[in-house]
Order: sequence, then C-alpha cells, then structure tokens
Amino acid sequence: MTEQATQPASEHFDVADAERRIKAIFIGSIGNLVEWYDFYAYTAFALYFAPAFFPGNDPVVQQLNVAVVFAATFLMRPLGGWLFGYIADHFGRRISLTLSVVFMCFGSLIIALTPTYATIGLAAPVILALARVIEGLSLGGEYGASATYLSEVADPKHRGFYSSFQYVTLIGGQLTAILVLLLLQKVFLTPEELRAWGWRIPFAIGAMLAIFAAVMRRGLHETEAFEEARKVVKPTGSITNLLKHPRELLLVAGLTAGGTAAFYTFTTYMQTFVKLSVGLTEDQTTFVIFGTLIFATILQPIYGAISDKIGRKPLLIFFGVAGTLATVPLLMTLKETKSPFMAFILICCAWLFVAGYTSINAVVKAELFPTNVRALGVGLPYAITVSIFGGTAPAIALYFKSIGREEWFYFYLAGVICLSLIIYATMRDTKHASAMHRHE
Repeated sequence: MTEQATQPASEHFDVADAERRIKAIFIGSIGNLVEWYDFYAYTAFALYFAPAFFPGNDPVVQQLNVAVVFAATFLMRPLGGWLFGYIADHFGRRISLTLSVVFMCFGSLIIALTPTYATIGLAAPVILALARVIEGLSLGGEYGASATYLSEVADPKHRGFYSSFQYVTLIGGQLTAILVLLLLQKVFLTPEELRAWGWRIPFAIGAMLAIFAAVMRRGLHETEAFEEARKVVKPTGSITNLLKHPRELLLVAGLTAGGTAAFYTFTTYMQTFVKLSVGLTEDQTTFVIFGTLIFATILQPIYGAISDKIGRKPLLIFFGVAGTLATVPLLMTLKETKSPFMAFILICCAWLFVAGYTSINAVVKAELFPTNVRALGVGLPYAITVSIFGGTAPAIALYFKSIGREEWFYFYLAGVICLSLIIYATMRDTKHASAMHRHE
C-alpha cells in the first residue's frame, strides 16, 4: 500500500525534474542564440556594410578588411574566457551568462549607430573594430559558461543530447541573422537601401534581443553541481587552480583546433566563398547557406544522442578522419561547381563530418574538469585556440585567394584537422571517464 502510494509521487518528481532541466536548457540556449545572432549579423551583412567602412572598388580587398576585423576580435576572446570563466566558477554560472549577453548588447548597439567612413573617416573602422572587440570579449566568456551550464543541468544519461543544443542555438543564431537578411532583401528594402542604411537594422535588433535575453537569464536557477561544489570547497575559479590540470588544458586546445577551423570555414567563410569563388549571386548565396545551416542544426542533437549511446570519442575520430581526407577534394569540387543545388549538397556533405565535432565538443570539454574550475577550464584554452585557428580562418582563406593560391587554404584546413585527429585518437572517452562528479 505504501509503495503504491509513493509511486505516483516518484513519477511526478521525475516529470518535474525533467521539466526543470528542459526549461533551464531552453533559457540558457535562447541566450546563446541571441549572442551568436549578434555576432553573426556582422558576417551576414558584410557584403552590404563593407563599403561603408572600407573605401575602394575591389570587393575582395573590402571583404579581406572585414575578415581582418573579424579575426582581430578574437584577440579578446581569451580575456573574455578568463573573466567570465572566473565569474562563473567563483560567483555562479547564472551571473556570468547574464553579464556576457549584456556586453553583446553594447557591441551591437555601437555598430548600429556608428557613422560611415565618408562621414568620420578613419574613425569609422576603428569604432567598428572596438565594437567587435566588445563582442569578442562577450563570446569569449559565453562559450565556457554556456557549455558548463548546459552540461551540468542535463541528466547524466542524456548529457550529450542536451549539451548539443549549445551548437543548435549557436548555428541558430546565424540562421536568424540570415533570416533577417532575407526579409530585408526580399520584403522590406531594396539593395540600394540595404547598402545605404539598412545594414544597421540587424544590429539594432540584436541589441534589443540581447536585453530580452539578459532579463530571461536573470531568472535561471544555479546548477546543482555548483551549489554542491561550494559546500565542499571555497569557490576560486583561479588560474592557479586551473594550472593543476595541465593535461586537460592541452586536450581542450588540441581537440578544438581542427574543429573550430572547420566550423568557421563552413559557416562564417562559406558565405563569402560561394559568392566570390563559386560565383553564385547574392540571392543564391543566401539561400544555399541558409539551407545548409538548417541541415547542420538538425544534425547536432542527433549526433549528441548518438554520443550518449556509443561515447564521445568515436564521433571525434570520425570527424578527424573524414575531415582530413575529404576537405581538399570537397572544397576543390565546390569551387568548380556553378550549380546552387550542387553547392548545397557539397556543403551538407561537409557538415556530415563537421557535426561530429560541433555536436559534442562542449560536453567533452566540460567532462574533463572538476566543478570548481570547469567554466574557466572550458572557456580559456578554448578561446585561445579559437583565436588562433577559428577566427583567422576567413582571413587566411581570403589572403590565399588574394595572391592567387586559394587552394593552399584547403590543405591548411585539412592539416589542422589532422593534428586534432592525433588528439582524438589518444585521449580518453570522457563519457566513460567523466569528471562531472568531482567537486574538488
């Protein structure tokens, strides 16, 4: 009788617990989407606003200048990874996530309001770079805090699936930016209006969405892991404590290098590539990239769920092997095609292996570190590695293109992925050797 009486309560508790986790993941992910929308609006609208900040008649040179500013913002990401990682490990994940989205709001607002080069001269690209530095600082902190929060709030059996939503919303941010671009292109503005002033609209939208996300994140519950760790040891989030885990720090850097280079190639740079190298029109470029990103979004939770069944390591090795062998022929074939449909298929083929990294990289890194240094351990070495290999990918590709050696970039990307493959093959599978339960 007692067992029958308690069973419904137990079932109700399980349902309530699942609802609480899903709500927390939803709010945390929505904030992540807004941050990445703000960040990717820069690349989505680069073809329109580049002439406003960088005078001249050569579109390749203008896009190279835009890419250099894009890469320069990554210099701030390690500082952001340290600052917001420290806040997350010392004061809590919630406050770190809230502050990071506030910083993103300021960056977007500055871009929306900055006068053009014709109005204020050299100050225009300088202010643009400053705004992007602020956004780089924000994103440097967002990744570590978000990866940590989503991994900690998920139940252990579905941690790969739930944490994959970091990249669902990360890619979703870019999709949202492209959707705004499509609406402005096709419904509300002419190409001339977009180039003249319409490119400011997405940044104003981003600033408003960031305020909304900050308000939502203020209501997030702190993770149980952080609360439990605070009872065991005094929170520090210090570099000194982090350096007690040198192997894990090197693992984060090694497993990130190839993945982040591939990710930024097939997201940020791909829009420029299919426009300038493949030769698609602006409309064709937008629709191809939008379609491939939808495909990539669908893959993330599927691969995350697979990792919960077979482990993280097989997926990473799959990405490493396929990326090393397929990147060069795939990009060479893509450059030669003139068909938007074939471009779509080829980029989707790339995502079949790139998703092996993107879907689970957050949870793999979170599972490497104990709770008291997790956000800092995930965020700082990741930010440094992304600054070296991710943010520079578009600039390196455009530089090789500008000197007539675009194919060199294909081999560079395959080589970086191969270096990460060595790490994947020798590291432990974090699903089976996780540090999520450690609070020292």
